Amino acid sequence: MTREDPQDPKFEALLDYLRRSRGFDFTGYKRSSLMRRVRKRMHDVSLEDYVDYMDFLEVHPEEFAHLFNTILINVTSFFRDPAGWEHLAKEVIPNILADKGKDGSVRVWSAGCASGEEAYTLAMLLAEAMGSQDFIQRVKIYATDVDEEALAQARQAVYTEKELEPVPTELRNAYFTRTNHRYGFRVDLRRSVIFGRHDLVQDAPISHLDLLVCRNTLMYLNAETQGRILARFHFALNESGYLFLGKAEMLLTHSNLFMQKDVKCRLFQKVNGLSTRNHIMAIAHGADVELVTPVDRNLRMKDLAFDSSLLAKVVVDVTGHLAVANELARRYFGLVAKDIGRPFHELEVSYRPAELRSLIDRCYLERRPIKIAKVERNLPDGQIQFLEITVLPLIHNGDTVLGASITFNDVTASYRLQADLLRTNQELETANEELQSAHEELETTNEELQSTNEELETTNEELQSTNEELETMNEELQSTNEELETMNSELRELTSELNIANAFLRSILSSLNCGVVVVDHRGRVLVWNHKAEDLWGLRADEVQGQALLDLDIGLPVEQLREPLRAFLDARMEFHELQTDATNRRGKPISCRIAMTPLVGNKDEHAGTVLLMYEAAK
Repeated sequence: MTREDPQDPKFEALLDYLRRSRGFDFTGYKRSSLMRRVRKRMHDVSLEDYVDYMDFLEVHPEEFAHLFNTILINVTSFFRDPAGWEHLAKEVIPNILADKGKDGSVRVWSAGCASGEEAYTLAMLLAEAMGSQDFIQRVKIYATDVDEEALAQARQAVYTEKELEPVPTELRNAYFTRTNHRYGFRVDLRRSVIFGRHDLVQDAPISHLDLLVCRNTLMYLNAETQGRILARFHFALNESGYLFLGKAEMLLTHSNLFMQKDVKCRLFQKVNGLSTRNHIMAIAHGADVELVTPVDRNLRMKDLAFDSSLLAKVVVDVTGHLAVANELARRYFGLVAKDIGRPFHELEVSYRPAELRSLIDRCYLERRPIKIAKVERNLPDGQIQFLEITVLPLIHNGDTVLGASITFNDVTASYRLQADLLRTNQELETANEELQSAHEELETTNEELQSTNEELETTNEELQSTNEELETMNEELQSTNEELETMNSELRELTSELNIANAFLRSILSSLNCGVVVVDHRGRVLVWNHKAEDLWGLRADEVQGQALLDLDIGLPVEQLREPLRAFLDARMEFHELQTDATNRRGKPISCRIAMTPLVGNKDEHAGTVLLMYEAAK
């Protein structure tokens, strides 16, 4: 097997790794061009084998961005292929606006928008046709791509002068603002252009579109994938919607989906009348599906047989929309014709009488029928209907899931008959049990009395044991109480002695005819007697706990800093100084201060005692 074999298992393994690790599914791309782009990137990093390159990606995650930029060829420009854009401006856009009337909203999708030039080209043409104000109010342009880097550039809406060369001068002046050497698209119009990541191969299409532009994107995909995407495009467009492709893309094998409006410009219009069932088949397989005609008798008979089934049935497609519902299901759940094609989760039947969405997901995952029995449904007349619900995955060729068929089997009569039989049987069993019970009750009475006696004896023993435990606990509590009483008496004595000592100390401090200040080893005030209050005008409760050197009083406390430090370091046993000060009345005085250490435990200096008094000058 050669390296360029389109079925090379190593290359397929690489594609599977990209899908699992980064969510990019390239299996629908043409193998020849895809292998050529991957080989180009492998050559840039000097690798020859796909397995080696896969290992390289695991070790160098930044390589993913380079690889995707190489595969996703973001070649685009403003007004690329001018003839097609001119036809779009002169013929297609006027037709769309005429169909929409004066107030109708216009929805456009630029699929594979790359760096955004075509999306902004669409915006300029629509704004020219409608006027800027109408454009802002009525138009939404959805621009999507799988390349996040290209989308980031598109969101900025800033381009170089060279990139704007294809834009006519009058449009460039009207829709771009120059800043330095770059041009930014008008901010007010930019809000109507919405960019987002979207994978045409995997993600559901944007719906209710009037115009879909997808130029030179399909040509990179194989025929099967192209067909599947075109079927989705058909589903996404409104009844008279238009499709604008690139010059390298034709729809020769899909005339059942789109009719040609201008082959040279690659402009096509949606063919109407495709049934919902055929939409599902087309989206799932990308095959050519013929329209339903009166001669399709077999298909019509199948539809009639489905519609006249004695069981209520609905079919939900793989995109989560209601595809079809037979007559009985429509009658059961109040479904009407306009509900066909609506998202299933918006319909009451999706969650009542049972939550069906989770069952659908489960049947897709397990690929087998899921059945729930005895589901109750309340009828308008107050009756209860019992349903047996079966969710069956619809799988094509044993591989592709198209959707799910949901069958509602009315088993009310069966359940009611079963309930009647069960009730009769229960009544018979009850009568028999009552007779047997009477006999057993006579036999068991004696056993119960004996058992009761044994239980009473056991209970008595347990009560006695509990009483003993309570007595033990009572003694322990009594002992603890005595200890607490002793401790309480000691504390009362100590408190009384302490109160006497404190009163004696306060009496001494109050009797001294000098200010007494005691500070701790950090210079915070512990004692501040009445004379100190009289000298400096601060109450004891205002200064206690405050640093003496931070107090704003008439005493120049900064002169005390060095003596206090010396007492703390035990370098001084007594110090006396005299300094000028101002008392609380604002009178200048000469203050004499005597300082001695406050001796604590183990004869350590725990602070300083300061005696302050007014000295004669």
